[in-house]
Amino acid sequence: MADVADAEPRLFYEPGGRWRWLLLGPLAGLIMFGLQVWGKGGFSPVMPLITAAIVAFFIALQIYAARVHATVELTPTELRQGGETLAVSQIKWLYPDADRHVWEESRPLGELTGVPKGRKPVGLRLTGGRRAQAWAKKHEELRSALTTLVPAPPAGMDLGDDPEIDIESEQW
Repeated sequence: MADVADAEPRLFYEPGGRWRWLLLGPLAGLIMFGLQVWGKGGFSPVMPLITAAIVAFFIALQIYAARVHATVELTPTELRQGGETLAVSQIKWLYPDADRHVWEESRPLGELTGVPKGRKPVGLRLTGGRRAQAWAKKHEELRSALTTLVPAPPAGMDLGDDPEIDIESEQW
């Protein structure tokens, strides 16, 4: 097991979900308790506990899935998007945000079929003529962190007509 001191520094980190949402389970139990106390149907201490447990369980499932599939982590050598890890050395440059038409149809990183809800994409030019979309909620921070690691595109290059782009490699 790797030592914590040996771990690379994080340049950017965004968890997919936060565990504090689990507090909705006990809150749902308290609401159920309040409804029983102020209602005329009687009081059963089991129902608020069952409600709290069921709500907390399903929220925990969603949080776990979000943390697995929507976490973004950037270190000096790797970009991890959900379950996919991309070496920073495979990124040739970042597309400018203004040139979205060039890269907005490319494959998003991670195992999801699209950019997760609430996240914004960042266009990447990869080695081998491939394009991809990195994504994050704080996409400006991700772009600025990537800018420190990846060179800018060649000056004056028309990014839409890149001679290196291989149509077959766009399929992944």
